[in-house]
Amino acid sequence: MQLLAKLLKALNSNASPWQLAFGVMLGMMMGLTPFLGLHTIVILFVVLFLRVNLTTFLLAYALFSGFTLLLNPVMANVGEALLVASDLNRLWTSLYNSTFGQLTQFYHTLTLGSLLFSLILAPFILVISKILVVQYRVKFMQWVNKLKIVQFAKGSRLYQLYQALGE
Repeated sequence: MQLLAKLLKALNSNASPWQLAFGVMLGMMMGLTPFLGLHTIVILFVVLFLRVNLTTFLLAYALFSGFTLLLNPVMANVGEALLVASDLNRLWTSLYNSTFGQLTQFYHTLTLGSLLFSLILAPFILVISKILVVQYRVKFMQWVNKLKIVQFAKGSRLYQLYQALGE
């Protein structure tokens, strides 16, 4: 519940829509791929380096981790198809024989398939998330702020104290 409140606060804040959308996209990438691997460190570094919204990142991570249970068979099949492709045999052999290649764990069907799957989805999730954030701010946020109960709550001393603590 607290995470949902932080999401609403992030959506209503002055944070850039791109900042929120990148949080969703990177959370999707992290949620769809296995947790242990070099790609996880890279994603976490990008999250901290780009200063994306951590709330949207964590919520997207949790949401897409749930989808992973449904998509694992498909992503493993994609990874297996890539690993057994005869045209890529030299690439996989040289990657497996290098230290960097072993750190990437691309010899695992699920790791390779899920990373490829998430990289393909990433631009679409980024653009859709940005559009949804903008649409929320233009249409829904104004409607919610016009509600009498919201105006009453914002006028209360408790809400002003909450706002002061949040800054």
